[in-house]
Amino acid sequence: MAARLHQIQGIVKKIRHCSVFHPLMSISATSTIPSQAPLELLTCSLDVVATPVYIKDADHRWLFANAACCQLLDTPLEQLVGCIDHEVAAVVDADLLRSQDDSFFKSSPSTDRSVTINTYQGQREVWGSRCLLETQNGPILINTLKDVSELARIRQTNDELRQKLEERNSALEKLIDFEATLKRITDRVRDSLDEKQILQTAVQEITEALDVRGSNTSLYDLEQGTSTIYYEYTTLPSDRGRVSQMEAFPEVYHQLLEGQYFQFCSIAPNPVRGLVSMLACAIFDDRGILGDLWLINDKDHGFSEYEIRLVQQVANQCAIAIRQARLYQESQSQVRELEQVNTLKDDFLSTVSHELRTPVTSMRVALQLLGATLNQEIDLDQELAKPDVEQGRIARYYRILKEECEREISLINDLLDLQRLDVGSHALALQPVKIHEWLPALVSSFQERATSRKQSLEVAMAETLPVLMSDLSSLDRIWAELLNNACKYTPPGGNISLTVKQTGDNTLQFDLVNTGVEIPQDELPRIFDKFYRVPSADPWKQGGTGLGLALVQKLVLHIDGVIQVTSGDKQTCFTIKLPLSLRS
Repeated sequence: MAARLHQIQGIVKKIRHCSVFHPLMSISATSTIPSQAPLELLTCSLDVVATPVYIKDADHRWLFANAACCQLLDTPLEQLVGCIDHEVAAVVDADLLRSQDDSFFKSSPSTDRSVTINTYQGQREVWGSRCLLETQNGPILINTLKDVSELARIRQTNDELRQKLEERNSALEKLIDFEATLKRITDRVRDSLDEKQILQTAVQEITEALDVRGSNTSLYDLEQGTSTIYYEYTTLPSDRGRVSQMEAFPEVYHQLLEGQYFQFCSIAPNPVRGLVSMLACAIFDDRGILGDLWLINDKDHGFSEYEIRLVQQVANQCAIAIRQARLYQESQSQVRELEQVNTLKDDFLSTVSHELRTPVTSMRVALQLLGATLNQEIDLDQELAKPDVEQGRIARYYRILKEECEREISLINDLLDLQRLDVGSHALALQPVKIHEWLPALVSSFQERATSRKQSLEVAMAETLPVLMSDLSSLDRIWAELLNNACKYTPPGGNISLTVKQTGDNTLQFDLVNTGVEIPQDELPRIFDKFYRVPSADPWKQGGTGLGLALVQKLVLHIDGVIQVTSGDKQTCFTIKLPLSLRS
């Protein structure tokens, strides 16, 4: 008897030890304790234990619960004895508790989940620490309960936070993938100004990105009320070229024309595609609807919010790219029309110039003969030397006629020269040009004119300048025009200076500066246009054709030079840079 009492004391000691198991331990299984100890002696010992303990047999019938357990379950012992787990009202997770106890009876692993029970303190979570005891009637299970509600709540909170973190990570990965896919498609779509390539790229990229069975895109003709499939990328039979009348499908095109999207599954099988799910998205911008984009997939597939957003963004990018492509095509068409008009204009001017050259040349010859005759009769040269107001009528009329004739001849020659430069038929005659000999001789022809107008004309050159290999006739024409303009637009008292220097190993730079005159900044980009003249910039009222600077620019480019103009602080500077050696 004393030995059995010692065994029971050992069991109670183990139970007390189990009552302080580590809170992170789920179920602490002890070895089976063989004994024939009387149940009454065991229950008496357990009843004084402050930790909730219950005893059940192998049939899962409750044999005993100590006072602490009855208090925890808020159930008297009489209502517990003889009950199975499902009959104990306080046990919420009866199946879980039975499964854990049954696994312990069979010495097999069991789940470490806590069991929910209803207590006098409300619903709580408990874990059990179990041991087996052999009796004359078979094994019995002694389970010590531990309240782990707070730990279970912390675990549940951690699980919820972990799940939210995983969901957010998944959403972030989707967003990153979404942005990368959209950027790739956008880059490919926006890189093109070809409407065909834009749409074909869009359907191919969206089909591969979303791994659907196919996609197609249509363009609308709102005047005709039609939608035509132009491009597709699909494993299904082709619908390319199919034209749909919008009024025949109002439930579809009413939404698309309002810029909306929708998805649906076919109810009846299509003769070609069978049963499928479809997503339709409008291609539109702030200027109106352009077309639509359709995606086709298996009938059980529902397009997610992520997929719909991606398709919408691709459709928006397509709308922008299509509008840009159409604007580009319109601008190209306008450029071609302007080029054609310009060509017609040049042809007209060339024809008119050729037709006028012969009669004007005849007029010049006639004037020369008339001048010789008048010299014999009224000494015309002497009359022309007088001031304009003192000239006789015949001399004055002759002077006006001769000036206008020379002006028309100059205009015709300029037009013909420009025409030859435009078509590339202006030949180059390369020869060495010694700047110190050529330039002063050219400038001297303008000295008398500058002096008569109280202008100073100066030339400054470096002491040593290399020989220039270029077209002398082009150089003469360039500087004759620029010096003529300088004399024409410089007011009395102004200075005209031409400097020449070598810049770099293979370049000569010419700078022609005249003071007292300034070209408005908004007029500078236009001064090389044909027939353009700066308003109110001619103090001597000599007029002009507006072709001089256009011809100068063409000639400079013709001899591989560069011309620039700057103006400010009451002076204007024309800079020309020429290569020392020009290849023919």
